[in-house]
Amino acid sequence: MSETTTQGVKSVPDYFGCNVFNEETMKARLPKNVYKSLLKTKQLGIPLDADVAEVVASAMREWAVEKGATHYTHWFHPMTGVTAEKHDSFISPTNDGKVIMEFSGKELIKGEPDASSFPSGGLRATFEARGYTAWDPTSPAFVKDGSLYIPTAFCSYTGEILDKKTPLLRSMEILSEQALRVLRLFGNTTATRVTTTVGPEQEYFLIDKKLYDQREDLILTGRTLFGAKAPKGQELEDHYFGNIKTRISEYMKDLDEELWKLGILSKTKHNEVAPAQHEMAPIFTTSNVAADQNALTMEIMKKVALKHGLVCLLHEKPFAGVNGSGKHNNWSMSTNDGQNLLDPGDDPKDNFQFLTFLAAIIKAVDEYADLLRISVASAGNDHRLGANEAPPAIISIFLGDELQQIVDALESGKMITENKDKEFVIGVEALPNFPKDTTDRNRTSPFAFTGNKFEFRALGSADTISCTNYILNTIVAKELKEFADELEGSKDFAADLNKLLVKTIKEHKRVIFNGNGYDDSWIEGAKKRGLPNYVSTVDAVAHYTDEKNVKMFEEFKVLTKPELESRKEIILENYSKIINIEALTMVDMTRKQIVPSAFTFSKQLADAMVSKKEIGVNFDAEKKLADKVSSLTNQILEAVDTLDSKLIDSKDITDAEANARFFREYVFSAMQSLRAVVDELETITPSTVWPYPTYTDLLFRV
Repeated sequence: MSETTTQGVKSVPDYFGCNVFNEETMKARLPKNVYKSLLKTKQLGIPLDADVAEVVASAMREWAVEKGATHYTHWFHPMTGVTAEKHDSFISPTNDGKVIMEFSGKELIKGEPDASSFPSGGLRATFEARGYTAWDPTSPAFVKDGSLYIPTAFCSYTGEILDKKTPLLRSMEILSEQALRVLRLFGNTTATRVTTTVGPEQEYFLIDKKLYDQREDLILTGRTLFGAKAPKGQELEDHYFGNIKTRISEYMKDLDEELWKLGILSKTKHNEVAPAQHEMAPIFTTSNVAADQNALTMEIMKKVALKHGLVCLLHEKPFAGVNGSGKHNNWSMSTNDGQNLLDPGDDPKDNFQFLTFLAAIIKAVDEYADLLRISVASAGNDHRLGANEAPPAIISIFLGDELQQIVDALESGKMITENKDKEFVIGVEALPNFPKDTTDRNRTSPFAFTGNKFEFRALGSADTISCTNYILNTIVAKELKEFADELEGSKDFAADLNKLLVKTIKEHKRVIFNGNGYDDSWIEGAKKRGLPNYVSTVDAVAHYTDEKNVKMFEEFKVLTKPELESRKEIILENYSKIINIEALTMVDMTRKQIVPSAFTFSKQLADAMVSKKEIGVNFDAEKKLADKVSSLTNQILEAVDTLDSKLIDSKDITDAEANARFFREYVFSAMQSLRAVVDELETITPSTVWPYPTYTDLLFRV
């Protein structure tokens, strides 16, 4: 029975998922055999018959039309970092000049958007336009803004992957396959599928739209390219978990309602560390659904904000001097017979199963730290990583004290002995049953164990989670395969497992670090351990096509070498384009707004000096200030000319990596020099003259 509030207004259970073609809706609208077939596809990854698709399409169209939909769209994740959609109506003409609403199984399964204008990294020539979208039946369709949205994968006419979802779906399949092999070694015969689950925490800023509209940099780049620090920042730590302002609370309420209607399990909301910064966290769901829902969440966040006269900023560093925004990727593995494979469990036997998966993850993170760093690489995120507000760019694992004791005991070789009554017995004093959450959370670690999951904290707030999770899934699958290959057919499983775990810990313990990742000494410590420290996107992405990475992706058929090369090219090109846009915006703002404002202020000071001189009053103060304004203005003119010249130089560099490195080392440096002088000028210029809202306005006047 549905629940209602005392006022008769529908409660959350009444409308949750009302705009989603979910299992409840499918069960009510589909024939029993069709429903079961579709459920097998969702839960087991079994291909869907064309006949079944036809029935599903008819029911889906009927449901969507009842919800007010007139169109449908294949909704996909191209390499742009945002979602894409092309809308077609359900209408079909009849002989009498009227129309009927139709939607076929063929239209459900496959679409054909123009692929020529999406980034392909050289995989496709611009004149080769054909691309295909393919329905992902494991992620539910939904109705939004008068259209039926069908989650899909996206590829070219010749089969190359042009999206971020297809590798994720493939990685989920291969991880399930390899994880099941390991589970069989521990006697599990009931699980038939392992899914990776993700709960991405989303940080964001909210500012007043009227103020936003006055800042060209925010409009064009999503971050403030200029801005002196406000007198107050986050140093009082009074905003974190603080009382939520009424206007923000109303926004959060509406956001939750819109997300709940779309079946998104929005669970937590609170103020974050920086002023005007907030966070939303959902409940876990399967990786591909979580990726779809997070992309949808970011879109809904922006739309709901506008209804409240606000703008939602998802840039990783919209304001200098206060914390930027990240996205914490809480990742785990679960079986379809009810086990969380990263839950240590209550029985020593389960503990060894857990330790096996843990060892595989430790090995994966150590061997493929470069790929994990690449998965969070962007121009925006470079502002955060290693800036004592986010994890360092050095990839390491935090285990906590008690789990570290177990790992140390493993390394000592005294962990496993045989026993007639139990398959495994722990032969050391370390606790055999690991209580959850008995260790403090380490917010300085990029990859931290937090009880029954790992929290990868290095993602930027605007990032899609698809890339991180297909890389994470694939590298763990690779290590699980190695474990299964070595242990299958073992005549003394306990002894061989012991040897394997001890060997793995000894060889890869360097990646485990439970200390303060913000401490400068960790940089040197990590270097001594041989851990990579790719400070910038350009440094990291260069390793995308390293031989070991290509070999792994091709072995599991997640990505081919040309597809990896294309992704590398796209990231580098996008990096250069973003900095180029930011630099051009700075030049435009400087010449059209900042310098004219400086001249206006100089004139005001000159007029004041003339007035005082006429009446015989000392004007030393005005002259001193005028001299400083004049000096800073001259420095600004020189700095903007330097930046302009660097932009001109960049046009001669055609190689993507060389061009990105030039933007990193020279253009960005020139931008920083220009900003420093402009921000200093802002501190002495009256607000009545300064051309755009200040940090005080943006951060504290919401």
